Amino acid sequence: MLDLGMTIGGRQVAGQTTFAIFNPATGEAIGSVANASIDELDRAVSAAKLAYPAWSALSDADRKAAIDKLAIQLETHQQKLAQLITQEQGKPLAGPGSNFEAGAAVAWTRYTASLDMPVKVLQDTNEGRVELHRKSLGVVGSITPWNWPLMIAIWHIMPALRAGNTVVIKPSPFTPLSTLLAVQVMNEVLPAGVLNIVTSDDQEANIGAAMAQHPDIRKIVFTGSTPTGEKIMQGASTTMKRLTLELGGNDAGIVLPDVDPTAIAEGLFWGAFINSGQTCACMKRLYVHDSVHDAVCEALLNLAKTIPMGNGMDDGILLGPLTTINQYAKVSDLVAQGAASGKVLLGGEPGKGQFFNTTIITELDNRNSLVAEEQFGPVLPIIRYSDTDEALALANEFDVGLGGSIWSSDTQAAKSLAMRMECGSVWVNNHGAIQPNAPFGGMKKSGIGVEFGEEGLFENTDMQVIFA
Repeated sequence: MLDLGMTIGGRQVAGQTTFAIFNPATGEAIGSVANASIDELDRAVSAAKLAYPAWSALSDADRKAAIDKLAIQLETHQQKLAQLITQEQGKPLAGPGSNFEAGAAVAWTRYTASLDMPVKVLQDTNEGRVELHRKSLGVVGSITPWNWPLMIAIWHIMPALRAGNTVVIKPSPFTPLSTLLAVQVMNEVLPAGVLNIVTSDDQEANIGAAMAQHPDIRKIVFTGSTPTGEKIMQGASTTMKRLTLELGGNDAGIVLPDVDPTAIAEGLFWGAFINSGQTCACMKRLYVHDSVHDAVCEALLNLAKTIPMGNGMDDGILLGPLTTINQYAKVSDLVAQGAASGKVLLGGEPGKGQFFNTTIITELDNRNSLVAEEQFGPVLPIIRYSDTDEALALANEFDVGLGGSIWSSDTQAAKSLAMRMECGSVWVNNHGAIQPNAPFGGMKKSGIGVEFGEEGLFENTDMQVIFA
């Protein structure tokens, strides 16, 4: 059993009470973490506020060098971090799993360190010089989900630090271990108070709500559900906090009639089933032209049958369990509704424990709850269409818009159709392939602001224009 404390002001803090963390693949308790009080949150924010003047005053080169050191720390502990991710979240070590996540955390950190924040000259004439400067905000509060616990923590932390802010992070109560360890090892090379972490079971004290309302936190970055994002916006309104919210998706994919079903099967599968479907930018519904519908379903089915599901610590496993009991119940309910109306090609029933069998259901439409709601599990509903404009209208029908994809042998035609999708990112013959140099965010109720790249970095700053 691991017993990891919070890091506040560079020191390990045990907390007054603790709560247990369980392995979703086995049901066994694997760790115990501190259950923060509001007082401990205040201490973390105070530590970050105290550390802010010196950290923000560092030269640009010194902050870059400091974040490069964080990448080295993460890389040194990469194997342990990957094992913790598998044990607490359930995704396998292999394939696009925990080893991939821990490695991506290192790569994202290095890329963020390389970003520049130059002064932008808007005017330099006889009438005067006008400069646009990017200034750090202060204390940034980060609230992360359970599906990619380490990688999303890095997405929140690194641009905030790179821009000169200090951070207080609260990880999900289901998957705090990898983030606790990462923050602990990064504090070995950071000044005290620059990066702090508090953990909570969200039962005894609503730490997330307190962060949203805290007068000394100048920005909240949150990844999670749309309803929770709405509550954070409400809580943040009284202090006019800056917000970056990456919220629910229910991404659509559209398969055009000119595809080779066998050639796209693997891309479709991992676009939908990576992390057992527990990814915001997973493909949650697939619209397939009638002329290739049956062939695409057959190719997907043949591949899906070969992908092993089980305990992610075992060799050869590529899909893991659902991370939380609540998510297991939600997926079970939505699949039952889909199975009652559609045709189950594969799965359709829960497995043992928190495993849910890989499921493909066809002959559905947008009125079915399995299509209309973001299921967030190893399930893909497939909808038949005959007209491309009809498919586009169905893909755009809902009030979310995180990602989408077009599948076609004609890249130019696919790009033209992609421009008509109402979502923040669109992939051609791929789905969910995010990268650190490309801004990522949602339209409609899928969020506010973006992460990654220069645009994501600048979301951690205020603009100041100087006229001279």
